[in-house]
Amino acid sequence: MVEARWNGTLIASSDDTVVVEGNHYFPASAVDPALLRPSTTTTVCPWKGTAHYYTLNVAGAENRDAAWYYPDPKPKADAIRDRIAFWKGVTVG
Repeated sequence: MVEARWNGTLIASSDDTVVVEGNHYFPASAVDPALLRPSTTTTVCPWKGTAHYYTLNVAGAENRDAAWYYPDPKPKADAIRDRIAFWKGVTVG
């Protein structure tokens, strides 16, 4: 089972992650939606497409743009469609 934690709180847990470039992409259904706040940030990856971000909100603390996802990935990255990955101090393991 792979888990993502930040500020001592479990954010996601799944035995069905997809690892791309060293990042675990969790199924969206495995992530606690109460901890996610939509962000207006986007970035572009040449082979994955446009990433969109969430800010984590845990017990009143915010971790801006600490989660990202590809709502419409390019064909080579279709395995991460509907999945969420983490960084910025989120422990995944």
